[in-house]
Amino acid sequence: MITQKQKTTIIFAVPALLLAAAFFANLLMQDWNWSIFDFIVATVILFGTAFFVNLVVLSNKTFITKVLVSLILLLIVCLVWIELAVGIFGSPFAGN
Repeated sequence: MITQKQKTTIIFAVPALLLAAAFFANLLMQDWNWSIFDFIVATVILFGTAFFVNLVVLSNKTFITKVLVSLILLLIVCLVWIELAVGIFGSPFAGN
């Protein structure tokens, strides 16, 4: 059985590992060129999402509700990330 503390640790370990992978890719690959601002934005987005997913997991809702809300949160984050990366919607948010 996984305890609540272990669930929280896993939830927050995922963005930490993703940021570590991005950091090392930035060091080792020439085509990967993130500035400090990119890392700050990624940190806010990833850990903010982890925080809200953790709130959902710790809530007293049913399992299917937790899964659906978490998936909706992840979908929103993916759309924001894609918009920031390539500007699929052409919004000023992406720098267009």
